[in-house]
Amino acid sequence: MIQLKNVTLRRSAKVLLDAASVTLNPGEKVGLVGRNGAGKSTLFALFNGSLHEDGGDFSMPKQWRLAQVAQNMPETEESATDFVLGGDTRLGELRAVLHAAELAEDGMAMAHAHVDLADAGEHDAVPRAQALILGLGFRSAELNQPVNSFSGGWRMRLQLARALMCPSDLLILDEPTNHLDLDALVWLEAWLKRYNGTMIVISHDREFLDAVTDVTLHIEHAKLNRYGGNYSAFETLRSQQLELQQASFSKQQDKIAHLQKFIDRFKAKASKAKQAQSRVKALERMEKIAPVLADADFTFEFKEPQNLPNPMLAISDANLGYTMDGQEKVIVRQVNKSVLAGQRIGILGANGQGKSTLVKTIARSIKALSGELTEGKGLNIGYFAQQELDVLHPADNPLEHMIRLVKDLGAIPGQSSREQDLRNFLGTFNFTGDMVKQSVGSMSGGEKARLVLAMIVWQRPNLLLLDEPTNHLDLATREALSMALNEFEGTVMLVSHDRALLRAVCDEFWLVGRGEIKPFDGDLDDYQRYLLEESKRLREEAKASDAAAALPHAIAATVAPMVPMASETKSTAPFQNRTAEQKKEDALLRQQKSALAKPLKKSIEKADVQLLKLQSEKAALENKLTQALAPSEIAETGKQLKSVNNALDELEAQWLAWSEELEKMEQSA
Repeated sequence: MIQLKNVTLRRSAKVLLDAASVTLNPGEKVGLVGRNGAGKSTLFALFNGSLHEDGGDFSMPKQWRLAQVAQNMPETEESATDFVLGGDTRLGELRAVLHAAELAEDGMAMAHAHVDLADAGEHDAVPRAQALILGLGFRSAELNQPVNSFSGGWRMRLQLARALMCPSDLLILDEPTNHLDLDALVWLEAWLKRYNGTMIVISHDREFLDAVTDVTLHIEHAKLNRYGGNYSAFETLRSQQLELQQASFSKQQDKIAHLQKFIDRFKAKASKAKQAQSRVKALERMEKIAPVLADADFTFEFKEPQNLPNPMLAISDANLGYTMDGQEKVIVRQVNKSVLAGQRIGILGANGQGKSTLVKTIARSIKALSGELTEGKGLNIGYFAQQELDVLHPADNPLEHMIRLVKDLGAIPGQSSREQDLRNFLGTFNFTGDMVKQSVGSMSGGEKARLVLAMIVWQRPNLLLLDEPTNHLDLATREALSMALNEFEGTVMLVSHDRALLRAVCDEFWLVGRGEIKPFDGDLDDYQRYLLEESKRLREEAKASDAAAALPHAIAATVAPMVPMASETKSTAPFQNRTAEQKKEDALLRQQKSALAKPLKKSIEKADVQLLKLQSEKAALENKLTQALAPSEIAETGKQLKSVNNALDELEAQWLAWSEELEKMEQSA
């Protein structure tokens, strides 16, 4: 277990933890929450050994293996698969041992190394690494592309996959969802639910925390408070505690006032002096209850748009995509859509299907390849792009950004361009005092995102295009954004992996997929089921494509044995004509192959047992559906049956892959 006993942690002169104590048990999934600057990342530094406690005792099992996402941007020409595979440090160590044994021509050491590699999962390491990469949104064609060919956000996904590849007892994740689309987020949630070790995660996505955590650790006032349950349970429990604390504080203040009144009244009277003195001592002994000091809420609002054209926008027979090297790449075809005043549209779709292409086209960042986009008179777009933080000027401060915006756009009705008014405006976004003169390059991602929001709000748009606006926002700012969007009188088009924001803001959804845009008739729970089905379809297509590519090799493999090679003739000479040394080598080779086949056979045997169990569950559920059931029971049984069918499909595919691999081993023996 992980134990902190009266631990003190400092960063420079600031005390982040003061005599804090907590115990985390093996296998617990912990959400670490608290205000920005409370010390969450510093506590992570204590867990990973890069920082030591300034006081108290911190302990963690020495044999525990730690996995975490490296924060540096990877720079390598390695393929995506090899880079992620490198995260399995145990395999890397064993491969080095095998290589050393081969150089030393130590047959016994080679045999032991092969056995250890098999136990460590060498036989399926590449498929496991590629499953992680594909799950996080990459395409099959990108598995062997060099890491340096991907953008920064995609490289950070590879860093996440590399961390998940590492065998670990403790997994620590700091904002793992920042660079993910909703489809990758759903996959990550499913993976983390199956993780067997202890996990500690920092996240500002409340639905993600609810899905993957069962304990919440709250840093507040330099103390650690442990709550059983996920983030929603924590919010409920904490609000109850605050109410109780405030009630106790008020009651104690009444008692203190009563005691003080008695002391003040009778301390000068000889007959009452003894009683007054006893009340003074009682007052001194009383353990004071602190008042509830609520964190200051952050709020902002969008001003009323100057006008609301209706329709805002009309798209007619448009092909959307981009041009590269003179070649047009169509992502979405024949789009016919209208955007009306006051609509709240959530744009859904699996990664790479064209969500950002649609938003960029509407934002005038790229042109439609064909068709027409007709804008309503007076359309004023406020666009928050995924890479919006990159266009800020690191050397400039927030005030300079606002002054430049005023010069570029000119006068906007209802907005003053005086420097003091710009300062006051920035103050409403928590850029107060010296912060208006602080260089943007020294700011956190959340502060930069707030500056971008401020610049958008100042423009008084009537159409908001928001492409992943919450990536760097904390929970308080996300809540403020949600409230501001709900009060906004214009139109909102939102791409986000934050399901809480989508649920709160959007009242209709567009689905971008398979080259088209159509209304999505369902809620976000339905969409998550759609994503899982779409992921399965893409995997099956990839398998079919791989099988087709392998067909010429399979034909060649059936023809080649008809003409034996010289080396084959030598190796298949009668055993009795071979030397004792050759016989020893043959025996060692058979031993190695038997060792490699052993874990496969065990996996197949376990899969056989599990298949029988799942088939039995399927039959029982199908039989249950033939009986008279309440509608709620029918729905629940249907969900269970679908889950069992999905598990059967996956296990059968895995069983088939293992069986084919074992057959190849036995044929080559």
